[in-house]
Amino acid sequence: MAARATRPTKPSETNYITPVGFRRLADELTYLHTKKRPEVLGALSDAAAEGDRSENAEYIYRKRQLRDIDRRLRFLSKRIDDVQIVDPAKQPHRDRVFFGATVTVEDEAGEAATYRIVGVDESDGAHGDISWKSPVGRALLGKTTGDTVTARWHAGLRELTVAQISYLESIALPPVIEPAARAQAEQSPSVGPGESSPPPARRAPVAKRGTTAPRAKPAASAPAREDRDRSPGKRRS
Repeated sequence: MAARATRPTKPSETNYITPVGFRRLADELTYLHTKKRPEVLGALSDAAAEGDRSENAEYIYRKRQLRDIDRRLRFLSKRIDDVQIVDPAKQPHRDRVFFGATVTVEDEAGEAATYRIVGVDESDGAHGDISWKSPVGRALLGKTTGDTVTARWHAGLRELTVAQISYLESIALPPVIEPAARAQAEQSPSVGPGESSPPPARRAPVAKRGTTAPRAKPAASAPAREDRDRSPGKRRS
């Protein structure tokens, strides 16, 4: 009987991130690991000491909450290990749109909008930070001032003309005290003593300015091309 042919494994796509974005992930991991989880674990122990756990609302809530925190810790630990940091300030080809660029565009009506091309873990539409994988981000990559692109919008297709390109210097962020993830963690899931998945054994990394990111791939000024996808930092010929 003929052996079944195996499909070639599709190589994983590099997860690019800016130094500021990496710092945010690392700070959230540190906060959850060193402060939030111990607080919830203590509250869970107190609730468990009150008696019947099956009807103890506080115990059930803290158990769910701890489970969500552990899930988030595992996600952040894996994410931080897999990212490749790209510093926009080191981009040598500043006349074109690459990863980390701040781009001002104008639509058909002449209305201007400014976007910053960032990693998938940093996108924030309210502040104009869009992923390099988004329809607008992909359409702008490699373009220069004066180029017009057609991008898919939620309401259809739009033509955007590149008006200005800049690469902002990296900004050192203060330590995170109340990361956004805290609100999400507090609305959810956990486990009693001995029931939850253990926290990561390694110390949570903290990104420092001018130092190498822990276990992250080396920083690069221009990411290399990956298969058929356009790299966000490679200059077009």
